[in-house]
Amino acid sequence: MLDIFLQTLPFFLIIGLGYGAGRTGFFPEAATAWLTKFVFYFALSAMLFRFSANLSLAEILDWQFVLAYLSATAFVYAIATAVAMIRRLSIEQAAIEAQCAVIGNVGFLGVPMLTLLMGEAAIGPVMLVLAVDLIVFGSLVVILITGSRDGRMSLGILRTVGLGLLKNPMIVSITLGLGWSALRLPIPDPMNQFVILLGGAATPGALFAIGASLASKSAERPVIAGWLSTCKLILHPACVALAALVLFTVEPYAAAVMIAAAALPVAGNVYILAHHYGVAPHRVSASILISTAFAVLTVSLVIGWVSGLY
Repeated sequence: MLDIFLQTLPFFLIIGLGYGAGRTGFFPEAATAWLTKFVFYFALSAMLFRFSANLSLAEILDWQFVLAYLSATAFVYAIATAVAMIRRLSIEQAAIEAQCAVIGNVGFLGVPMLTLLMGEAAIGPVMLVLAVDLIVFGSLVVILITGSRDGRMSLGILRTVGLGLLKNPMIVSITLGLGWSALRLPIPDPMNQFVILLGGAATPGALFAIGASLASKSAERPVIAGWLSTCKLILHPACVALAALVLFTVEPYAAAVMIAAAALPVAGNVYILAHHYGVAPHRVSASILISTAFAVLTVSLVIGWVSGLY
């Protein structure tokens, strides 16, 4: 377990370095925004394209895997929603809190960290988790917030969701990569070196950007943020483990990657949504800060445990 902790520690040290740079003002919020944009649209997209171009849809699409992750995540989503409704929160606030409880930092933290710690074979399961998060739950929160404000479902809501997915560079890069793979065309060497070089910036860039963005976060309403962080770091991976290992037939290595991905801290894009719609941004901010701080220990423990599954 100590060995796993020491392997994950460098990733969190880079996050800490980014946090220190942001906290001292050496790396201002404007710089963080531009670095995040570079990683999101260029470096991470290049990494995802290269990985997916060397896979085939048949290799990674496992419906037992999808159903295990989807059902466990939906269960935790329902629990977080129920707790929010008991507290008499609005549908919008309940949707945002539920999003905090289940959406981890799979894109910026999971893709680079899990592929390095668990091997490049992890990219297939990680991409399936990312796809479910973005397509299912990323769409659901927009539908719930917009629908509750309009008082009904409309084609406008579905159009907003559809355009959001089409404009997401992670979805686009994975789709293009799988499309390239389906054509069975080799990646020309100059292009391959290009995506390797650009994608190599994704890991340090993403981790530094996570840390720098945390510097502007506050820990207001720590009790609620603590509850949501507990859902994300403990309840979510526990339910995913139950679904993958007991309720569904998932190959052990893929199950291990799925559980590790579920253990990641609250994703930064939840804050972007909360800020965009004006729904509990400070609560989300605190959840991201607290869950990322405790993830230094909990993610190491989970990866150490799942490494014994395969």
